[in-house]
Amino acid sequence: MAVRNRFAIRAARKINCPVMAFFWSRISMKAEEKRPAAQPVRTFTAFQHSDFRWMWAGQLISVAGSNMQLVAINWHIYLLTGSPVALGLIGLVRFIPSLVLSLAGGVYADARDRRKILFVTQSAMMVLTGMLVLSSGAWGNSVAVIYLLTAAIAGVEAFDGPAWQAIVPNLVPKAHLMNALSLTNVMRHTAIIVGPGLAGFVIAWKGVTAVYLINMITFLAVLAPIVRMKTPTQKSLGASRVSFSAMREGVLFVLHSRILLSTALLDFFSTLFSSATALLPIFAREILKVGPEGLGILHAGKSIGAVFAGAGMSFAGDARRKGRLVFYSVTVYAMATVLFGGSQWFILSVFALIIIGAGDTVSAIMRQNIRQNETPDQMRGRMSSVMRIFSNSGPQLGNLEAGIVAALIGAPLSVITGGTANLIFIAVLAWKVPRLRDYES
Repeated sequence: MAVRNRFAIRAARKINCPVMAFFWSRISMKAEEKRPAAQPVRTFTAFQHSDFRWMWAGQLISVAGSNMQLVAINWHIYLLTGSPVALGLIGLVRFIPSLVLSLAGGVYADARDRRKILFVTQSAMMVLTGMLVLSSGAWGNSVAVIYLLTAAIAGVEAFDGPAWQAIVPNLVPKAHLMNALSLTNVMRHTAIIVGPGLAGFVIAWKGVTAVYLINMITFLAVLAPIVRMKTPTQKSLGASRVSFSAMREGVLFVLHSRILLSTALLDFFSTLFSSATALLPIFAREILKVGPEGLGILHAGKSIGAVFAGAGMSFAGDARRKGRLVFYSVTVYAMATVLFGGSQWFILSVFALIIIGAGDTVSAIMRQNIRQNETPDQMRGRMSSVMRIFSNSGPQLGNLEAGIVAALIGAPLSVITGGTANLIFIAVLAWKVPRLRDYES
């Protein structure tokens, strides 16, 4: 419209007709006034959408409680067994249900109302957490019971995770999706700072039972926003059915997309080689000698870096060269892992974990944005479930691998060799998949 008007004004001036030029100028000005101004994406743009804002706040509280519980379970198992392999087995019992049920969770997230799925899964996890409270008291501190309940919670999370990841693009317009993903990462890592930090002090004060009880209560913070949610059911509801063919369609969609498959492999192998979260109790108790309070700070260190990185991403807005940012940030993540493994000083270890968190977060935000842009809404649940298998199995198997290697050569060397292997894999993937390396918006 504006181009046509400028052409008309120029033509009127060339034929020396000032009246016609004035006439077309007035039309152009009115058209520009009616055209809506482009809305800049600001740091908290996604918060103007009420349902996203309330879900974000509820998840902040609930995820903090869940991370308190993860620290408590690790500490609980280590006190009962004193074995690094037993710590690694926590990852295995979480990985198996995730592997078996994640694809089904993705199919349900595409075929059913995502709000109802979240209500059921959050309620189920609250009940299972209540059973953990009993397991640390009335059921006699049974390691087997703790493993069983941990596996059950992981199974429910296999349905909860895809529904949550798929519903975020429904709560905000596409122009605000990058901002929503950045804020979601800030939320999760803020919760990981607050949760483990509180867990260490609560464990020292009242024991692991109090941590389990606090987490059970925090699920109410998510259930309330789900009940009040006003966003309509996803537009793609009914486009797929709960069936094996729908599940197969989701798997093939990811496998046939070189971009999606590459991000999945990067997610899996980087966390497989550089995942040492299960070994933090060993570093806290035997190497750095800082006890449960220091353990909470170590767990929080990674998330401090993640929060700063996520906040920086939300300030910066969208990024054009997403592929290069993925590789740069995951390289920093691997190098900081090597630094953490070799550190004998508590302050340096916390610093290394902060850098690990920052690198991991930038990479994760970029990968999520690439995946959402490459996936239609009716496939988002299944795509998320396939990605969940890679993203969950990497750290869970990585924790098991780290525990076994730590038992053979010690915790520091286990972390150092894992970070080094990660650097080698990153270099190979960047060389073999230039399409991901050079990916741009």
